[in-house]
Amino acid sequence: MEISGIFSAIVVGVVIGVIGRLVLPGRQRIGIVATIVVGFVAALLGTAIAAGFDVAQTRGVDWTEWLIQIGLAAFGVALLDRGRVRRR
Repeated sequence: MEISGIFSAIVVGVVIGVIGRLVLPGRQRIGIVATIVVGFVAALLGTAIAAGFDVAQTRGVDWTEWLIQIGLAAFGVALLDRGRVRRR
């Protein structure tokens, strides 16, 4: 993977993570680095799931793939947020 591929993966992780946080109601008590990591992992898993259902490569914008990724990011953010609440 080249530097441009790594950079674009981080940007996609940021976008997916932030949208995943916006989908959830209320305030989440996780940092920006955790949001980026959750977004990055959600983007990778979402792409794999979309490829498994054969919806990853479509004409135009891959809305189904984006929705899967955002749903996974929201789930990941909610899990991390709940884990932080229980530890306190």
